[in-house]
Amino acid sequence: MRLGVTTPRIVQDDDLDGIPAGRMLDVMRAMTGVLSLPQAAAERADALVVPSGQGEEWRLTHAIRLWERHPGPRLLLVANGNPAEATYDELSLDHLRGLGLCRLEGVHVQAEPAPNTALQAEWIADRVAALGIRSLALVVSPYHLVRAYLTVLKALDRAALRVPMWPVPVAVAPDTPVPETGADAYRLLPGEVARIITYADRGWLATTGELRAYLRWLWAQHPPG
Repeated sequence: MRLGVTTPRIVQDDDLDGIPAGRMLDVMRAMTGVLSLPQAAAERADALVVPSGQGEEWRLTHAIRLWERHPGPRLLLVANGNPAEATYDELSLDHLRGLGLCRLEGVHVQAEPAPNTALQAEWIADRVAALGIRSLALVVSPYHLVRAYLTVLKALDRAALRVPMWPVPVAVAPDTPVPETGADAYRLLPGEVARIITYADRGWLATTGELRAYLRWLWAQHPPG
C-alpha cells in the first residue's frame, strides 16, 4: 500500500467550517467510542504497539515504561516512521536501549520506513497475524489516538483479524510542542479532524459503522473488568 498524503498537519479552526455537522459528529462519536475503553486493560494485553513519528520520543518512552513495569505483554511492536521528517531517527534496538529498554526478548521493530499511519497499520496487522497476537494495546499521543486506532482497526479488518485493541493515550501535556512542527496538540487537533474525514473518504479508516460493530463485539466478548 502506498498512500499520497496531501492534508496538512496544521490547519486553522475556520478551515473546518465547510465540513457538514454530521461528519463532525462522526468524529466525535469515534472519539467517544475509543476513549470509552479503559487503558488499564493494556497491562493484560498480549502486545504493546507504538507507532513512532513526529519526533515524539514520548510515545516510545511511555511504551517502554509500560513494557518494563508490567510483565503481562509478551511482545512490544515499534512501527517505524517517515524518513522525510526532519526529526526522524532510524529505529534500532540500540536506540530503544538509550530510551530505557532493558527487556529485549519479544521486541519487534519495523525494519522499513513507514511514511504514513496506514503503512504502520499494515505492518502491525501483518505482525498480529504472523505472531499470533491475541490482543494489543495501542500507545499513541492523545491528539493522534483516534485516527491511529481507526487506521489499525481497518488494517486488521482487511486482514480478517479481530482481536481486542485497547487505546493507551501517552501522558504528555497538551501544550507541549511537537518536535517536528513546533505545534502543540491544540493546534494539531484541527488537522487530525480533517485527516480523519479525508482518510475515511479514501477508505483508509474504519467507518463509524465498523467501529460501532467492533466495539459492541469488544465490550460483549472481552469486557475489561
